[in-house]
Formats: sequence, structure tokens, C-alpha cells
Amino acid sequence: MPFLEDRVRRLVVILVAIGWAAPVAAQRPVVYRVPVTGTIELGISPFIKRALDEAEAAGARAVILDVNTLGGRVDAALQIVDAISQATVPVYAFVDPRAISAGALISVSTDSVFMVREATLGASTVVDAQGAKVSEKAQSVMRAQFRALAERRGIDPRIGEAMVDETIAIPGVVEEGKLLTLTASEAERVGYGIEVAGFDDVLSRLGIEDAEIVRPKQNWAEGLVRFLSNPFVAPILLSIGVLGLVIEIKTPSFGMAGIVGLLSLGGFFGSHLIIGLAGWEELILLAAGLIALGLEVFVVPGFGIAGIISILCIGSAIFLALLGSLPTWADVARASGIVATSLGIIIAAIYLIVRNLPTSGRWRGIFLRTASHAEEGYVSADARDDLLGRVAVALTDLHPAGTAQLDGERIDVVTEGDYVKRGASVRILRAEAYRLVVEPLAALSGDHKSLDS
Repeated sequence: MPFLEDRVRRLVVILVAIGWAAPVAAQRPVVYRVPVTGTIELGISPFIKRALDEAEAAGARAVILDVNTLGGRVDAALQIVDAISQATVPVYAFVDPRAISAGALISVSTDSVFMVREATLGASTVVDAQGAKVSEKAQSVMRAQFRALAERRGIDPRIGEAMVDETIAIPGVVEEGKLLTLTASEAERVGYGIEVAGFDDVLSRLGIEDAEIVRPKQNWAEGLVRFLSNPFVAPILLSIGVLGLVIEIKTPSFGMAGIVGLLSLGGFFGSHLIIGLAGWEELILLAAGLIALGLEVFVVPGFGIAGIISILCIGSAIFLALLGSLPTWADVARASGIVATSLGIIIAAIYLIVRNLPTSGRWRGIFLRTASHAEEGYVSADARDDLLGRVAVALTDLHPAGTAQLDGERIDVVTEGDYVKRGASVRILRAEAYRLVVEPLAALSGDHKSLDS
């Protein structure tokens, strides 16, 4: 039957076509296009490292970094360079429109740099927040890094060094005293870049015009870490953390203020630990500071050595956690600004609390609206002059305030700064309304015995 034969023939053709098309589709190359934009800071390096790992796991033909940045932190750029050098998949840079400073270092570390006609590459001197050149140590590290990357790619290392050091002169390229920044055509002439018409041209030159483009994005964890480590968010976290601990110290039990304070400090140090700013040294300093703070509050009376050690350890941990492994004066200035901003927020918060809390409608019941002067006959409690010279036994540790027992009566007492252990005998020196001032006795006398005897 001709009709049936024709149908069978068409079905066979379709099946054969599908059979050939399936392997072709399966062989379609995959290219990861990873954005490297904005300020280069430590929060972006884990994202780029993950994108490179995902590209390797997916068997991608190449990773193309979309570079458009004026630079940023040197240590963050070095982390990205290390991730690129360890990648097994080819990595290329597509500069549109600029790769300046740390962006130039990242671009040169790739296998090839593709640049649109208007693109620029270079100007990699390490500067501070005011644009002033920083120490020779940081400049030397940057020069050496450019030199090593150029030697690996087989291109002139002096070109990379001239992007860092304006004293390097290269005939026909840059004069002495001028920092090197290359246009696309200049970069192509010296072997540092390839001028292209656009991203499709990059794919064409790599021979993967039909590639499937994958654009990785930051996940929620990376976004959270970048948010918590943001220079604008860090002062708020520090302020809330310190305020929470201060309020908790002043309250009789551990509650919401302490939880919020610890969570805030945990978010600050945790995010900085993940992105590589904080290390175990900072965590050890923080733990030592908290232990010293506990000793100051619960063991040693008054403000002394423990309090000073606490301030030094916690302050050092916070400041060091804001610096990187290769800090510049710009990083020091940024860290100082964050600490100063945090102190300003804390002082302002304390001032607002002290000023506005007494007039707050919610808390008005705990504050007196008018003053009651002693000259008018008002007293907070009857003076216990009958207790002067009597000896009591401390029911709690006195540091310096606490509770004592006298003839079966519990009384509130306070020392003049001395620390008195529970069970010790104390003599009542003065009766100041509700407060009885006592001093410790060197030895027991009469019928008074300590609670531990």
C-alpha cells in the first residue's frame, strides 16, 4: 500500500533526524559568563570562586569574566587571581568598558584579554582613600604580581610593571613619570589584549559561536555575607552588638538584649571570617576580651585591669577584622571610619535613651515626674542609725553591693569599693537612707560566724 509505505518512510526519516540531532544538541558547548563589576571587595571573591568551580563541574568550554571596574581592594583581587590560576577550565576577560587598578590585575591573570574599542586597561598603582600613593611594600607586591602573570603568558612583564610604577619608561609605549593605561588598540599592539566588536565577537574568536551562555548569580548566602560585611552595615552591627551587651550587663538576667547583641557581633565577625578579613587571631582576641569583661563584671569589683584588657582585646579584634592580609592606608582609614562611626552611633543611642526614656508614654510609670527634696521632709527610707557599728554576715558576694544578714533580718549593704566574699563578717559604718555602708572585718568577733562555718 503506497500510502502506508509513504507514512513509514517519513517516520524513519524523522527518527533518523532525531537520532542525529540529539548528539549535536548534547555537544553544544557551555560558556559561563561571570560579572566582575563595581568595586572589587572581599565579598565578591567567594562568588567568583564558586562560579569557576561550577563551570569546571559542568564541563564548560570556557569562563568569560565580564570586567567593568575601577578597582578596589588588593587582597580581594589577589584572591580572585589565585582562583583563576587554579581553575582547570580556560578563563578569559572581556573588558567593557574599563579594567582599572585591581580590575587590570584580574584581567591580566586570565588566558586572554578581549577589549571593546573604547575599553581601557591599567593604572594599577595602589592608592589610599584620598588617591595618594601608598607604601613601597604594597607597590612591590603589585609589580611582582603583574610580572609573574606576564611571564606566565609570555608577554612583556615591563608593561604590567609600568601600570603600577610611573618611573618605568618603555620606548614607544609610555614615558617616565606617567602611569601606563592602555587602550584596546594599544593593548593589542603590545600583546596585552585583543580588540573585539563585542561579546559575540569574543565567542567567534574562540570558535564557540553557538555556545550556551550560563550567567551565574550570587546565592542568598553570598548576598548575606556581602551585605553584613558592607562598610555601611558593619558599624550598625557593631553598635547594636555593643549596646546589647551593655544593656545585658545592667540587667539582672540574660534576655533579648543579650541575644540581639551576640547575634549582631556574630554576624559581624562571622561574615568577616568567611570573606577572609577575620581569622582565628581575631576570634581569640574577642574571646579573651569577653572573658575579661566577665571577670570585670562578675568577679572583680570596680573598673580595673580586667576592664582595660577587655577594651583592648575587643577593640583590637574589631579593628583587625576590618583589615585584610595586605592592608593599605586606604584599608586602615576605612577601618578607622567604621569604628568611629560605631562609637558615634553608640554615644547617640545612649544619649537618646537617657533623654527620651523618662518622657516615654510606655515607660512613664517607672519614673518620677517631680523631684522630692529632703529639705521638704521627703526621704527614700528611714535611716537605720540603730544599726551603726553592728556586725552582719554577707549573704552574697559584695562587689561592692549585695545582701547581708543581721539578727535574722536581710539588709541591703554596699562596701566602699572592697570586694567581700559571701559568708564574711562586715561592720556597718554609715546608714544612708536605704543604703548601709559596711567594711569587712579582718577577724570574726563575738557570736557572729560566717555562713560557711
